[in-house]
Amino acid sequence: MSDLIIETAGLTKQYGAQVSVSHLDLHVQKGRIYGLLGRNGAGKTTAMKMLLGLTAPTAGTVRLFGRPLKGHEKQLLPRIGSLIESPGFYPNLTGTENLMIFARLRHLTDTGAVRHALGLVDLPYKDKKLYSQYSLGMKQRLAIALAVMHDPDLLILDEPINGLDPIGIAEMRAFIRTLCDEGGKTVLISSHILSEIALLADDIGIIDHGILLEEASLKALEQKNGRYLQFQVSDAQAAATLLQNRLGIRNAAVRDGHTLTAADPQLDAGEAVTLFVGSGLTVWEAHLYEDTLEDYFKKITGGEGIA
Repeated sequence: MSDLIIETAGLTKQYGAQVSVSHLDLHVQKGRIYGLLGRNGAGKTTAMKMLLGLTAPTAGTVRLFGRPLKGHEKQLLPRIGSLIESPGFYPNLTGTENLMIFARLRHLTDTGAVRHALGLVDLPYKDKKLYSQYSLGMKQRLAIALAVMHDPDLLILDEPINGLDPIGIAEMRAFIRTLCDEGGKTVLISSHILSEIALLADDIGIIDHGILLEEASLKALEQKNGRYLQFQVSDAQAAATLLQNRLGIRNAAVRDGHTLTAADPQLDAGEAVTLFVGSGLTVWEAHLYEDTLEDYFKKITGGEGIA
């Protein structure tokens, strides 16, 4: 049995001549957090709407929980909690009152579901504060409470940390991680904030102009990122020759008379420094530099970063 909770094949959405999503092949594994990264307008929201049946694809297929979405919407969609756009909460009601209304609409007879959902996002039950008086962070947490109130197996969250302050972002990150690790949920989260996704996601998909450019585990992407050692030495050319002749390092680059870089993953900084000093060179500095997810995003999109 497949562990894929979401699987799309050739998923495409076209509005007239404009292609919003093009031949998207997405694979979200059970019990993991998948971060869909892309600039604003890259096609993230459109893709999520197709997964939820909110917009019909021009071409391609969607499979959820191992079954095709088309023809099985009534069985599959209740197993999903989502936050795509701000829910239509009533400003003149409290958070609890708002959730009570949605609970009745969803035929949730367990009155503890609302209390539990509010507790998960650290909002008070039966508080007197009206929704109109909520901060942005509280509104976002209430929206998440609505998404998890019916205890779904899958969460699809579109930019849930947008507009939150650093404390709110950290709280949201911890909450989502707990839902996955302790609650057994599968999470698909979109964002244009790469640094946050790097702290949260297990798997990454990079989408640009509607095209999925890369899909891999975060660990695999980190291994693809550039890693190099940089040395400040008395004679960079002599140091490069030593690396080649004594250690077999052939990709060392001399940037100037005193700066040497080497991108070979087998090179040990301590071994290199020992070799240089033992050969009469003076070493002032030795640093390890590694590319970030932002650097990798720039590399494969051929453009600027997004965060």
